[in-house]
This record gives sequence, C-alpha cells and structure tokens, in this order.
Amino acid sequence: MPDEDIGDRWPRPSHDLIVHRDADAVAEDVAARLIAELAALQVADKDSPVHICTTGGSTAQTLWPALVGRPEVGDVDWTGVHVWFSDERFVPSGHPERNDLTLLACADDLGLPVANIHSIPGPDRSMDVASAAWQYAVELESWSPVDSPHEVPLFRVSLLGIGPDGHVASLFPGDRTDESAAVVAVVDAPKPPPQRVTFTRTTLRTCDQLWFVAFGEAKAEVVGRALTDDDPIRTPAAGVSGRDRTLWFVDEALARRL
Repeated sequence: MPDEDIGDRWPRPSHDLIVHRDADAVAEDVAARLIAELAALQVADKDSPVHICTTGGSTAQTLWPALVGRPEVGDVDWTGVHVWFSDERFVPSGHPERNDLTLLACADDLGLPVANIHSIPGPDRSMDVASAAWQYAVELESWSPVDSPHEVPLFRVSLLGIGPDGHVASLFPGDRTDESAAVVAVVDAPKPPPQRVTFTRTTLRTCDQLWFVAFGEAKAEVVGRALTDDDPIRTPAAGVSGRDRTLWFVDEALARRL
C-alpha cells in the first residue's frame, strides 16, 4: 500500500490521518515536515524564536536521528528554535529513562544550542517533583508572549506519542488533573517511574499544531478511540487537539486495524 493521506475518512476535518509503510517512513515524513514548517516560520518572521514541544519514547528515538540525516536540515536556523518537553520522568539528568536524552545526543549535529533545550528538572536540580513542576511553570511563563492569555510560549508544533492505554504526555486514564495549571506534578503514574512532570490538556491545546506519532497494530484500538472522540478520562489522547490542526502519523500495521 503506498503512503497516503486518508484524513477525509474521519468525521473531524481538523484531524488528518497520514499512513506510511513502517515506523522509519513515518519518522522520515515527520522530520521532513518539521523542517519545512520551521523553515517557513523563520522566513515569515526572522526575528522571533520558534517554540516547539516534544515528548520521549519511540517518537523521540526515531525523530531526532531522522532529522539529523535530512539533507535540508540546514534550511532551519536551529539557533532560533527552542524545544520544550511536554512531560518528563522525575529522574536525574543523564538517566537512561529521561525523555530529553535523544535530543541532547543529536543537538550538536543539528546545530541546536543546548541552551535552547528546555529540560524539565529532575531530582538533581529540584528537591521534589512538585518543585520541579513549579520550576518548569516559571520557565514556561518567562517565555510567554506579553499579550497571551496563556502562561506558556507560543508553541507552533507539539510532537506527541500515545501509549497503549491511550495516555498522552504523562496524562493517564482516570486522570483528573487541575486544568487551570500549565504544568503539574504526577506522583502515582501507573507505569514506572511513578513521579513525573507533565503539561496539562490546557497547555497542549494552546499549540498551533499537534502531531501524534503511533506505530504498530497493538495501538490501533486506542488510536481509533482517540480519533472518534472517546471520553478523555478513559483515553486521554482524545482530549487534546491543536488550535489549527491535528495530524496523526501511523504505519500500515496500525492503519489496517482501525
């Protein structure tokens, strides 16, 4: 089956489903689109930094190396790009379970200054997970546009995965997080480690575009629930969408089971 955009099969026109043959092809397409999006934004406004946010897991492990390998990666002035994390495990810097590891490893090859990578504090930088969430909220607010009603930067693109239980960022089924906050501490995540820091749905919804990435037939059920407006308490990924657009990048194995 050739790569195709079959978003028009779904009832929500703002959600586009894009299918590729496998996870590598998905990563290459997401990388190419991200470069094009960032370059276009910089052409439109050369003086303003571009803010994006990302998560970890398989999304990060495939995307950032794919970006490094793209011949057009130099079209982006990476010194003008700031990358934030929509969630992080409360573990020390350099820990193998941290979401920021893959990006940090690719930063030099991209030309992305480490100062532009806004990592969420771990226990080596914060006394507890609640303090880490507060520190990150303060940093987010410091980059918020003066005229914005939201205490976060203007996020152009948010790269997200979806867990086999339907979780997004570190918002898990049954979550009833305080939506008035931009970022919150999680102390009892159902998968280890239990302590995490995460964006709320409110913050995710401020992003211009949300790009979900999912691979494998095992995730077909939860992706289908998210695409058809399931209860966000059962399927947290169903509770978020981009202000302008939401893209779902999936492989053929997953698409065949939808």
